[in-house]
Amino acid sequence: MTDHTAIQAELEKRLRELSDRANQIDDELSKPGDDDWEENAIEAEDDEVLSGVGRAAIEEIRRIRLALEAISAGTYGVCTECGAKIVPERLEALPEATRCTRCA
Repeated sequence: MTDHTAIQAELEKRLRELSDRANQIDDELSKPGDDDWEENAIEAEDDEVLSGVGRAAIEEIRRIRLALEAISAGTYGVCTECGAKIVPERLEALPEATRCTRCA
C-alpha cells in the first residue's frame, strides 16, 4: 500500500480552507439587504456571484471528502470507472481525481 500521508495532509488543509470560505459566504449571504433599492440591486448581483463561488466550493469539498475516504479505504489512486491505476502525475495535479485520464 502506498503512503499517501502528504496528499492526505494537503487535502485536509484544503478542506479546512474551503469549509471556512463556504461558511464566510453563507454568513455574507445571510445578511439582510440594504433599504436603498439601487444598492439592493447591486447586492443581489454580488450575492449571485457569491452563491456561484459557494456552489463551486461545496463541489470541491465533496470531491476532497471522496478522495480522503479513498485514502482511508486503501483505494486512492484507482479509477472508479475502469479500476486502472491513476497516474501519479494526474494525482499530483488533481489530488481529488477519482478517474484516470482515459475515463475522465
